[in-house]
Amino acid sequence: MSIPEITQTLLAAKKEKGLTFADLEKILGRDEVWIASVFYRQASASEEEAKLLVEALGLGAIYVRELSEYPVKGLGPVVPTDPLIYRFYEIMQVYGMPIKEVIHEKFGDGIMSAIDFTLNIEKEEDSKGDRVKVIMSGKFLPYKKW
Repeated sequence: MSIPEITQTLLAAKKEKGLTFADLEKILGRDEVWIASVFYRQASASEEEAKLLVEALGLGAIYVRELSEYPVKGLGPVVPTDPLIYRFYEIMQVYGMPIKEVIHEKFGDGIMSAIDFTLNIEKEEDSKGDRVKVIMSGKFLPYKKW
């Protein structure tokens, strides 16, 4: 997966400033996962959010415009090669149909929105090794009959 130049610049500035996405969450008032998606150009910031982000990172104002433009989303390899990202792909291969069936049983025929959506990542301490807790919440959108 090739990382866009702007993403590399943003990540380098974040590292240089010693900031985390959780630190940026406090500055922007937005979730750390959403901020990371702005870095990777999968979400767009408002002009005000982009200004706060660029200022926190110590970057020039030229980045405000690009961060507030609507990005092209979801481009990349069909099968991800990064091991962490691949595991999510693998989870969907194994559990995708069961998840679909359970959602249909509970809600009916429809989908979970990826637009009216939140995603949170939490760390759960465990004596056998820390666990990653991923919480996805999306509005249910029933299929329309006409």
